[in-house]
Amino acid sequence: MIALSLADISQVVDGALHLAGASAQSDLVNGSVQTDSRLIEPGSIFIAKPGAVTDGHLFAPVAAAQGAAVLIVERLLDLPVTQIVVADAVAALGALASTVVARVRAAGTLKIVAVTGSNGKTTTKNLLRSMFERVGPTVAPRGSFNNQVGAPMTMLEVTDDTRFLVIEMGASSEGAIANLVRLARPDVGIVLTIGLAHAGEFGDLDGTVRAKSEMVTDLLPTDVAVLNADDPRVAQMAAITPARIVRFGEYGQVDVRASDLHSGRTGTTFTLHLADGQSAPVVFPVLGEHHVMNALAAAAAAEVLGVSLRDIVAALEATTRAERWRMEVLGGKDDVTIINDAYNASPDSMSAALKTLAQIGTPGRRTIAVLGEMAELGELAGEEHDRIGLLAVRLNISQMIVVGQRARRMHISTINEGSWDGESAYVDTPDEAFELVRNSVNPGDTVLVKSSNSAGLRFLGDRLGDLFS
Repeated sequence: MIALSLADISQVVDGALHLAGASAQSDLVNGSVQTDSRLIEPGSIFIAKPGAVTDGHLFAPVAAAQGAAVLIVERLLDLPVTQIVVADAVAALGALASTVVARVRAAGTLKIVAVTGSNGKTTTKNLLRSMFERVGPTVAPRGSFNNQVGAPMTMLEVTDDTRFLVIEMGASSEGAIANLVRLARPDVGIVLTIGLAHAGEFGDLDGTVRAKSEMVTDLLPTDVAVLNADDPRVAQMAAITPARIVRFGEYGQVDVRASDLHSGRTGTTFTLHLADGQSAPVVFPVLGEHHVMNALAAAAAAEVLGVSLRDIVAALEATTRAERWRMEVLGGKDDVTIINDAYNASPDSMSAALKTLAQIGTPGRRTIAVLGEMAELGELAGEEHDRIGLLAVRLNISQMIVVGQRARRMHISTINEGSWDGESAYVDTPDEAFELVRNSVNPGDTVLVKSSNSAGLRFLGDRLGDLFS
């Protein structure tokens, strides 16, 4: 974080400063900001955030002992360390992040890109980081830091030298993305897709559309909205934003597009066409043709902010995987390929993964889909699991292994299709799935492991990867 005095911090977060042997005006704090006491280093700021399971105030003594310079708390604690007492620790975190970003932007050349969508946020964020790092110092989230705590934590990593800040914005409720946009004031806002991911939280698809639209409604006329023209729900957001529109996609009249797509087991090749008329061939090692749309979104935003075609292409060709547990290719022993895509799952991403499995399978060898629950679908869960089971049949996947009671309807829907010459098995646990795959896989088979994070199949994918490495 940039250096701020204790007095300045307390004013920014609207808190009451309680000094412990320090001078509020002269003592500067420029350490990291943490909500996890285990990450505290001398000079850090610890924010005691109440949580659903535990309370950060319980860990304040650890933070103090490890050298925290100041604690931001919701109640004064009996500890020999400077504290700032605030009404709401999460709101204080956001206010501090917003101020830091605004000051760095005012003093230098900082440009900010925000990304949202039902699928592809993390992949796009990683591609943007790779592109921007070729131009100047860049800050982007670690993992999926995209909520009301994670996004401000990323923002607070900027320094006076930071040239680009990439923020991933997720939403658990309507108004969440709007709040993050107000905090960050992005120069470029990207909307990738609108799908059924988290539909249970928003009530229906219309609620998801309203939530994701918040990315563009508060942009300024001098800002840019990068929109997926191939998704009609995203494309219609052009009518509700004052920002300049840049469209990306594979079809119709778009500014940034891909042509000549060819996908295989080692990734996708395509020709990238930018808005300024330049084009270049790309060898994109990330598995799955659906990730080309994420590449186009990142390329569109990077071009807006002055990244050259050469650097955009170099970044794409240097990216070997979307992210840990996202279309991650493992294995290799006996020509067995394991695709671990079990960090998260929605109907859209599950469909895309199955289509990729069908597309890249080796002729004459089997394709095996090990599938778990798609979480957070609410009342749509049953029919969407049925739909995925039927899709596996239509794609002629050789074998399905369905794991866990909440995913069982996928198994039932497949076995009800009597014309399918594949087979489906149901097991209760990942351990049972591991044994079933280990005992049945043949040389040359391709195995996809796909589920929501809550199902825990990402660790099953790792075990299978180790088994065939």
